[in-house]
Amino acid sequence: MKIAILSREPKSYSTKRLREACIARGHKVKVLNTLSFSVHAEQGNPSLFYKNKLSENFDAVIPRIGSSITFFGTAVVRQFEQMGVFCLNNSLAISMSRDKLKAIQVLSRHSLGMPTTVFVKKREDILPAIEEIGGAPVVVKLLEGTQGVGVILAETNKVAEAIIETLQSAQQNVLIQKFVKESKGRDIRAIVVGGRVVAAMRRVAQGDEFRSNVHRGGKVESIKLDEKFEQTAIRAAQVMGLHCAGVDMLEGEHGPMLMEVNSSPGLQGIEQASKIDVADAIVEYLENQVLFPEVDIRQRLSIQSGYGVAEVDVPATSILKDKTIAETGLRDLDISVLSVIRGSVAIPNPRGSRKILAGDKLLCFGKLGAIKDLIPKKKRRIKRKRLS
Repeated sequence: MKIAILSREPKSYSTKRLREACIARGHKVKVLNTLSFSVHAEQGNPSLFYKNKLSENFDAVIPRIGSSITFFGTAVVRQFEQMGVFCLNNSLAISMSRDKLKAIQVLSRHSLGMPTTVFVKKREDILPAIEEIGGAPVVVKLLEGTQGVGVILAETNKVAEAIIETLQSAQQNVLIQKFVKESKGRDIRAIVVGGRVVAAMRRVAQGDEFRSNVHRGGKVESIKLDEKFEQTAIRAAQVMGLHCAGVDMLEGEHGPMLMEVNSSPGLQGIEQASKIDVADAIVEYLENQVLFPEVDIRQRLSIQSGYGVAEVDVPATSILKDKTIAETGLRDLDISVLSVIRGSVAIPNPRGSRKILAGDKLLCFGKLGAIKDLIPKKKRRIKRKRLS
C-alpha cells in the first residue's frame, strides 16, 4: 500500500514510529506537511494538490492533526475521504474530539462514568454553577488545549470565579468540572485501535502538580486494565467515531471516570511503559480496513422513503424487555436490530436468541412508522433548584 502520514513534525517520536511500522510491514510511506496541501473542489472530481502539484494516489492516510490547525487539517482529511481514500480517523470524529464541550455533550448521553461538568457564559452564573457541582476544588479547562495546557485546579470558589472571569475576558471559553480527589494526581490512558485496547498505562503526577500528563513531568507505568476500564475506553472511542484513540480516565471511587478522548494520541510514553508496539498495531488495522471506506449509515439507509435508522431505549416498562429479538417479532414489522448497546458494551449484529434487557439501547433499521411505535414517550424533566 501507499500510505500518507499527515504531520507537521516528521521528527517527532510518534511520526517516526508510524513511518517505521509502515516500512517494516512492506508499505510505501510519505510524511506530508498538512499545511502544504490545497483543497480543490470540482464537480465530480474532488482533488488535492501538495506543494502546488497534484497529490499522489494513496491507499490510506494516517492523520496526525495538531490542535492549532484543526480546521484546515480536517478539511484536508475530508477531501481525502471524498476521493475514496481510507483515513484512520475521519474528519468529523477528529473535529468532535477537539471540541471538549461537544465531546462531553455527546459522551454524556451514554452510560459512561464522567465528572459532572458545566459550561456558562454569564458572570453571574459562575458561582451558582460551581456550587451546583459540589463547590471547590474544581478543575477549570479551556475548550481547546492539549498536553495539560489550559487545565487549572481552583482550590476555592472565589479563586475559580476569578480564573474564569479572567479567561472569559480574554475571549476564552472554559468548562468547570468536578474535581475527582480520589484520583490523587493519577490517571489511566488506554490506546484503542479498531475496537480493542492494544496498550494501557497509568500516569502519575509529580510533586505538587495535579496534572499527570507526560509533558508536565508525569511518570508512566504499565498496567493491565480491568474489564470495566477496558469496556469504557472501547465504548468511548466508538461513541466518538474514532478508529484510533487515546482514552484518558481517572480512577474514581466507583470506577472509571472518563476525562478525554484524543484523536492523535502520542505513542512515546505508552510504548515505553507497556513495551507494546502500538505503531505496528495501528498499521496492521489500517491494512485490514483500507477496502472499507467510511459510510454514513443513516444517510445511506434512509434513501428509501419511509425507512431510516433510529435508537430505541428499552425502559423497565417496555414490551421488548426480557424477550429475545426473535420473540419480539420485530422482523415481521420490517425492523432489523443492527446493534444492542448495553452500558459501555456494544453488541453488533445480535442473533435472534439475544435477550433484550431493561436499560438496553437498540440501534434499529426499518420502517420509521413501526420504529416510532417502539420509542417510549419522553417524561417531562423535573426542574432542579440550584443550591443556595
